[in-house]
This record gives sequence, structure tokens and C-alpha cells, in this order.
Amino acid sequence: MFNKTKTSYYKLGAAMTMGLMATSGTAHAANNFSSIANNINTSMASLPALIAGVAYLFGILLSVLGIMKIKDHVENPTQTPLKEGAIRLIAGGALFALPILTEAMLESIDAGDTGASAQGSGMFSSTFVAS
Repeated sequence: MFNKTKTSYYKLGAAMTMGLMATSGTAHAANNFSSIANNINTSMASLPALIAGVAYLFGILLSVLGIMKIKDHVENPTQTPLKEGAIRLIAGGALFALPILTEAMLESIDAGDTGASAQGSGMFSSTFVAS
């Protein structure tokens, strides 16, 4: 009985997959290097937002877990050391601050998205050239 149901699920899944593949977008036969590079550049444009969202999520998660570990330490100090909660709080704060720090670094190097970049640096000075 279970084997018959299992095979029917597999057949249904295969039929749905083939149907989705058949009705999906058109194929591009003429791919050259510039179009491939353009597609990669377009696809990676939303990657910093994804990383920021994941950093915020895990920062909040680690902070909450750190608070819970500190609560466990207060209730039973011999069982749970304080350093476990403190480490989680510090890691959560660092992850939560990561997108803000990267934005500040990007804005200090390339203010206003003008395309300025660090050209070279000496011992005591740096020169920025707009490209």
C-alpha cells in the first residue's frame, strides 16, 4: 500500500517538475562573455542585502541565547558559567553591528557612490581618485 502511494507521489512530482521546466522562460543560445559577466553582476547585486539580513537575524538570535544563558547562570551559577552568556552576547552584538559597520566603511571610501577608490597609499597619506 505504502509503496504504491510512494510511487504515485514520485510520478506526480516528476510530472510537475517537467511541466514547470517546459513552461519556464526562453533559452538564450547566444551567450558570450560580456552577457555572462553582466548576468553575474546583476545576480550579485542583492547579495549584500542578503548578508545584512542574515547578520541581523543571527545577531538577534545569539543575543537572545546569551540573555537566556545569563539567566541560567543567575539561577544556577555552578552549572552554567557566566562566560557562555557573555560570549553569545558579544558575538550577537558583533553580528548585529556588522551591516552598519560595512555601510560606514563603504561610505567613507566611496562617498555618494561616485566611483572614487583608493589609488595608492604611502606611509602617512592616501590619495583618492574619482574614476
